[in-house]
Amino acid sequence: MEPTARFLDLADPTFDVTSPTVLQAREESFWARTSYGHAVLRHAEVTALLKDRRFRQGNARWPAQNGIHSGMFSDWWHKVLLSLEGEEHLRLRRLLNPAFKQQVIAAMVPGFAELAHELVDGFSERGRVEFISEFAEPYSSRVLCRLIGLPEEEWAQVARWADDLGKCFGVRIKEDLPRIEAALEGLYGYCDEVVRDRTAHPRDDLVSDLVRHQQDGRLSAEELSVALVFLVFAGMETTRNQLGLALQTLFAHPGQWELLAQRPDLGRNAVEEVMRVNPTVTWITREALEDVDLGEGLVLRPGDIVQVLSHSAGTDPRAQPDPSFDIAVEHPMHMGFGGGMHHCLGHWVARMDMAVALPILAARMPDARADGAGEWLPVSGNTGAIRYPIAFTPTPRVARPTAEPVPQ
Repeated sequence: MEPTARFLDLADPTFDVTSPTVLQAREESFWARTSYGHAVLRHAEVTALLKDRRFRQGNARWPAQNGIHSGMFSDWWHKVLLSLEGEEHLRLRRLLNPAFKQQVIAAMVPGFAELAHELVDGFSERGRVEFISEFAEPYSSRVLCRLIGLPEEEWAQVARWADDLGKCFGVRIKEDLPRIEAALEGLYGYCDEVVRDRTAHPRDDLVSDLVRHQQDGRLSAEELSVALVFLVFAGMETTRNQLGLALQTLFAHPGQWELLAQRPDLGRNAVEEVMRVNPTVTWITREALEDVDLGEGLVLRPGDIVQVLSHSAGTDPRAQPDPSFDIAVEHPMHMGFGGGMHHCLGHWVARMDMAVALPILAARMPDARADGAGEWLPVSGNTGAIRYPIAFTPTPRVARPTAEPVPQ
């Protein structure tokens, strides 16, 4: 019989994975029981588990865990990079990797800065903004369009589909399934049109590269469609959510917003700090491949699911003398981009575009603070703001800036 352990109801939309309940569970033991298998809560055990070859990515089981066993979404989910393992996963990852290397993204930094200033110009003089629709969504979507090679003027439609498909990472996935599948159908059709265009008119972009891989037999037509749809929604939705969470976090810690405005060189560390204490990806899933005894009574059998709780691990006082939020301090590695073979493919994009955007926002939105409660996703699964109204001291529009420094 499994020993008594605290139960965390991750499937409950009202449950908060950053709550005192979770932190108290972390003090009692490094693990807990949950609605979706077991959870690991402490930094050392989490770090070890993400590198442990006795586990594989557990996301393939996610639809079934929520009662979804067939249909368009279930079929697609089992073919995306996130759900694949072994040689198949490595082959697809090798084909996608070149577009996401650090030096490729670094070359885009001046464009990130120009885009951020352009968007802030749209609301800086009025001193109020609905941050998600007026900045986070267009910024993340337009960056994604540039990276992949989609027409940037079509960002709004792409963002709507990506937003609806992003609900598949939430704990309300079953009730959101009709919207998820409608978005999936829309994105499939859109991406297939883009592929046809690049087949006839190749360019210097990721879509054209993938079309060439398909033409030379390294990628099937289905794999190409599945990969493009996944890249579009994952690349936009997570960055948009993380930007809103970044402002929420910086506002909650006096002096940090002002420090970031004065020290734009801290943009990169600000991103890491925010993802350590307030990540959009609140858990990472692993599945046991064999019998595993993790200690303290946690014995897993093949097929058992373990959730790594990102916030709990990132704020574990055992891993750092002072786990409090401070953008001027480097803390141990966070879990916001996963780990092991499934470490986030687009982590350099997210790191750099947010590291550019956050100091610009801090400098051009002085005294910024939440202007009402806003509307938020559950703090479980993938979380973030749906609406986030912000007020600040108005500032003038600016002339196009000189090149911003590349975040180090």
